[in-house]
Amino acid sequence: MSWTAESVPDQSGRTAVVTGANTGIGYCTARELARRGARVTLACRDAERATAALKRLQAEVPNAQAVFRPLDLADLESVRAFAEAYEEPSLDLLVNNAGVMALPYGLTYDGFEKQFGVNHLGHFALTGLLLPRLRAADRGARIVVVSSVAHVLAGVRLGDLNATRGYRRWTAYGQSKSANLLFVHELSRRLAAAGSGIVAAAAHPGYAATDLHTRGALMEGRRGVERVYVFGNRLLAQSAERGALPTLYAATAPGVAPDSFTGPRAPGLRGAPARAWRLPRTRDDVTGELLWEASERLTGVTYAL
Repeated sequence: MSWTAESVPDQSGRTAVVTGANTGIGYCTARELARRGARVTLACRDAERATAALKRLQAEVPNAQAVFRPLDLADLESVRAFAEAYEEPSLDLLVNNAGVMALPYGLTYDGFEKQFGVNHLGHFALTGLLLPRLRAADRGARIVVVSSVAHVLAGVRLGDLNATRGYRRWTAYGQSKSANLLFVHELSRRLAAAGSGIVAAAAHPGYAATDLHTRGALMEGRRGVERVYVFGNRLLAQSAERGALPTLYAATAPGVAPDSFTGPRAPGLRGAPARAWRLPRTRDDVTGELLWEASERLTGVTYAL
């Protein structure tokens, strides 16, 4: 029997933070968690879009316990402000979903290459700052990081994390997605060493119809490329609702293993959640530790394990 949104266990009494929850995979994840009774915080950069998403969620799930709180992962000051202002005494589920893809070269507020800065460093900092709330959860918290099959495009180049040596948008995206998986691997190792009951796992949506694909093209006014992505979404992609299932599985299914990677079943791009293939380099202990040390240095966030 396939795992569907109806398979999500009861989440009553649990708290969740979902980054990038105003659209696409993040919105569908937040909505289904709220539908199952979780108190959900939509952590989003764009206040107007997030407010509209919250109203839509409340219309679709009338009894939803959901709020919007501002979070810009491209600004470490915003990340710190979000963590400091988080109202709940404990946090059961952190879904690091937000991301950018194949952007023209740009920097975050703190001077990091934008894809690496948003997709990895922002979430690394957020997770570390919220770790005391996750440790306070009664039933064993989970951290889910959304990666991508595009991690195959590039490994983590420790000597060039800011992609200054000949920027290529897809290589930079691949590096950020490999960093996501290495982060989960190293975090899982450290949580286990500390005797924590927190589970860190990764997921990917496969090819899902969201606006993530078109943002880079729109920024540069490449209308032809944008139309190709839109056509591809209509022809080949599964819905955002289906794309959210691996994330929901990693977040809520019983028995999810630390450092696991969940994605669509066939052939890794669409279908019900299943164990996903990943390159062995995303489980390399040495690279994972070095990336962790670099991430702590760059963000100024040290984990209280």
